[in-house]
Amino acid sequence: MLFVPNKPTPELEIRRKVEIAVISDVHLGTYGCHAKHLLNYLNSIAPKKLILNGDIIDIWQFSKRYFPKSHLKVIKKIMTMASNGVEIIYITGNHDEMLRKFSDTTIGNISIVDKAVLELDGKKAWFFHGDVFDISIQNAKWLAKFGSYGYDLLILMNRFVNWILEKRGKERYSFSKKIKNSVKSAVKYISDFETIISDLAIENGYDYVVCGHIHQPKVVYKENRQGKTMYLNSGDWVENFTALEYQFKRWKIYNYNKDKLLPFAVEDEDEAIDMETKDLIAAITIVEQYSKKAK
Repeated sequence: MLFVPNKPTPELEIRRKVEIAVISDVHLGTYGCHAKHLLNYLNSIAPKKLILNGDIIDIWQFSKRYFPKSHLKVIKKIMTMASNGVEIIYITGNHDEMLRKFSDTTIGNISIVDKAVLELDGKKAWFFHGDVFDISIQNAKWLAKFGSYGYDLLILMNRFVNWILEKRGKERYSFSKKIKNSVKSAVKYISDFETIISDLAIENGYDYVVCGHIHQPKVVYKENRQGKTMYLNSGDWVENFTALEYQFKRWKIYNYNKDKLLPFAVEDEDEAIDMETKDLIAAITIVEQYSKKAK
């Protein structure tokens, strides 16, 4: 019998290699999350490091009634990547702040931190979610939580409108982007957010500062009298469907709607998976109980 050596599967051969991929503001467990898009993206890349920069699971709005299998499969995919040697750095955000009770915990290739500093080709990169610079969250958390429910409702309505538009062959429309771009205070808030973070990064000698939180993907140089830094924001997977990628000493924004995506289909919704919804609910409930006891 002729022996034929095993060959890599076509899937493994065509995944794009990137040194670092950064995603944030996924909001698993909410109606606005586009888990299938994210799963497609994760299936198309082979990163050395995957940085989850906050608000991956929306524990603020977590409900036992709503956690689709597509959302669960994103978690399973991340766990599989870790078991296959990908370094996973989970940076906590405000919507998953309960995980801050477990900061500086490492399990296998997964670490939970509040911030991270990496050296990339001789340059220093500072990673954090960004909510620490949000005055509305620090001073009135209840108001911020109330606003997040309103935002989720707006996104749900927007998805229905976009479904109708797509059926008619028309371009998608974003209610929240329209509101943000038309309200001067929102525009000023975003500008102030970027300036404060960039100034602090320059002051501390960081070449890159990478955050999320405000759902505004961007890569831009910021400069003041002390020097300059590159400000990067990974955007979100609610409206923009964006990630940051670092490869060949360069950063770029990956946009799911505009950039070429390798032909991976999301797994069948009904396919059996190792982790069940009840297991995830139990885990999040434990985190909630632990958080309340620790207060």
